Amino acid sequence: MRITHALLALAVVAQQALAQSPAVTVIRATRLIVGDGTQIESPMVVITGERITAVGPASQVRVPSGAKVIDLAGYTIMPGFFDMHTHITSIDNDGGDMSVLKETAAHGAIYAAINAKKTLEAGFTTVREAGSTDYVDVVVRDAVNRGLIPGPRIHASGPSLGSTGGHADVNGWSPNLMIPGTGAIVDGPEAIRLQVRKNVKYGADQIKFVATGGILSVGDAVNAPQYGDDEMKALVDEATRLGRKVMAHAHGGAGLLAAVNAGASSIEHGSLVDDAAITAMKARGTYLVPTLIILEEIVSDGVRKGVPANSIAKATAIAVERRTRLRHAYQSGVKFALGTDATSDIHGRNGEEFKYMVDILGATPMDAITIGTMNAATLLGVAQDFGSVKAGKVADIVAVQGNPLTDIALLARVSFVMKGGVVVKQQ
Repeated sequence: MRITHALLALAVVAQQALAQSPAVTVIRATRLIVGDGTQIESPMVVITGERITAVGPASQVRVPSGAKVIDLAGYTIMPGFFDMHTHITSIDNDGGDMSVLKETAAHGAIYAAINAKKTLEAGFTTVREAGSTDYVDVVVRDAVNRGLIPGPRIHASGPSLGSTGGHADVNGWSPNLMIPGTGAIVDGPEAIRLQVRKNVKYGADQIKFVATGGILSVGDAVNAPQYGDDEMKALVDEATRLGRKVMAHAHGGAGLLAAVNAGASSIEHGSLVDDAAITAMKARGTYLVPTLIILEEIVSDGVRKGVPANSIAKATAIAVERRTRLRHAYQSGVKFALGTDATSDIHGRNGEEFKYMVDILGATPMDAITIGTMNAATLLGVAQDFGSVKAGKVADIVAVQGNPLTDIALLARVSFVMKGGVVVKQQ
């Protein structure tokens, strides 16, 4: 009797252990693009829980007993994509600059919940937010992490820092109106340091600031500096002291170079990057996040989208030179990471950026994929866990039918998405 009870107890323990064991999934495919510039034909990927435990040609990898097998014959699998410049709290026709008068933080949160799902289903399992008022991106990040809403891994910035009358401000209205900016409007080194501390206090993963004028703003030139060297230095020093990297909106000129020299980890847009900036960026290892799709579409489709005439004119004026300069920077060896500046209806179409990198920068399809995976993960500081499909890394995996190395446009039509070992999309 005692033996029987002991055996029953052992059986119960074994069943409990089995129930608590992480699920094992195996993915077979026609091709694996690893994320580091290499590929494997007829691959097999073994995932235990949220981590990849084995990768290699199917002939060399054993299928564990009891594993669930996902057969993606005819498909290419890759690491989950990264978009290093998004505005997930925006939506088509949300009012642009003047949304600050028409809407509240609640609007941004609702838009972000919609956009987060679109972005994840487009294959982008990680995004870096480039500025959100009221810390909405922080709230949405936490909601995704808690499993309340579907979405990518969000690295939040909180409000971007900008100067009075600059790109993050709302200009051209009566001084009798107290109009809030689209970011935190702060001037002078001490005020800037304080705002950096506030952003970190309220949950920012990185700090975004505006170093030059922009396209979607009134009263500033795209290459005009907006902060002094002392202000930029104070910002980067304080962010670095608090363990945060800095991303700098900069189109060109002295403001872009100053942002590089101040220690920004990445330059956002870089439309008119010149040889002096290229030299400095290569010396410092500064990344360029070119956000190609948004300016191309402002020029080609801005009227239909309701973009102000002033902004269309700005984008059109630099369109040709922008392509030339960004291509030169890429061919000169500046590090690039993928970013779309996703606003409006670009959410969910983020994958179209890959084709622009091939067409405008002259990147090969393989290099474009690396720019959108391992390069971005390295810039973000998460390459130890993400950015490539290798044993030990988190299982963020996407798939497209066909071969994107011969047709890069396929990356805009993702059929399969796995985030952390869980399938979130499978067509």
